[in-house]
Amino acid sequence: MMMRIMGLALFATVWLPGQAGKADPVRKLTDEEKIEMMRGLTAEYATVKAFIPRSKKAVKFPSDGKWDKSEWREAGDEYGPVGRVGDLVQITKVDIDDDRITLQINNGLNTKGKWYERIEGGVGMGGQTTPMSRGQTRSAGTTVALVFPGRIPPVTKPGDVKKMLAPILDFEKRSPTENYFESLPPEIQEAIKAKRAEVGMTRDQVKMALGQPRDRIRESKDGDETEDWVYGYPPGKITFVTFKGQKVIKVKDSYAGLGGQTVPMPKQ
Repeated sequence: MMMRIMGLALFATVWLPGQAGKADPVRKLTDEEKIEMMRGLTAEYATVKAFIPRSKKAVKFPSDGKWDKSEWREAGDEYGPVGRVGDLVQITKVDIDDDRITLQINNGLNTKGKWYERIEGGVGMGGQTTPMSRGQTRSAGTTVALVFPGRIPPVTKPGDVKKMLAPILDFEKRSPTENYFESLPPEIQEAIKAKRAEVGMTRDQVKMALGQPRDRIRESKDGDETEDWVYGYPPGKITFVTFKGQKVIKVKDSYAGLGGQTVPMPKQ
């Protein structure tokens, strides 16, 4: 009888669910937790601390910080790094799955020419029509996937994600760019925050507001040289920022349809 009782006790210890020492499965993040994560990471700036490749596919960075540096180097052989160590980059998009947080950096990687890069428009001060594809600047971005061994723990906060990424991105260090931003007049700061270019801005200020232009076009007329920076893709708004020297002298928004022809922006 005693042996039978002991056997039943052993069976219960081995097979009963919820046994002591067995962790419950990690639940999925709620929509509210995902939104909090996205808000805490999107548009954040960070300083590059290590080689981060520009890659078509998201490069994986394990949450324990032990990433395959040689694999990243191989991934960067084709397009190079997203930036030099010390450069400032920005998180432009955040996607969350069960086991990973995917961060798009500097709008991701754009390497192939598109049909709409061949559109033409009068972008110079003299109204001269110039192909926008001339001097095409590719997107200097990439995508990094922070991968967890299982589901993302619900207690994970944006600050925790930044600490996990600390070996490659420094979100805490105050960069010269950040110090420079705080020294700007309030109206310029507001324009940069609103991602808007204004007459009188410098080239660095426009980059802070809109990022790197997808195209740059120079024009010389009657001894005056100007340079247009082009932002946006059809169909949609195309912004032309015209510089004379180091300052913006004109900002023009046009709308480009599926055919690539630019027309004035429709009235709101």
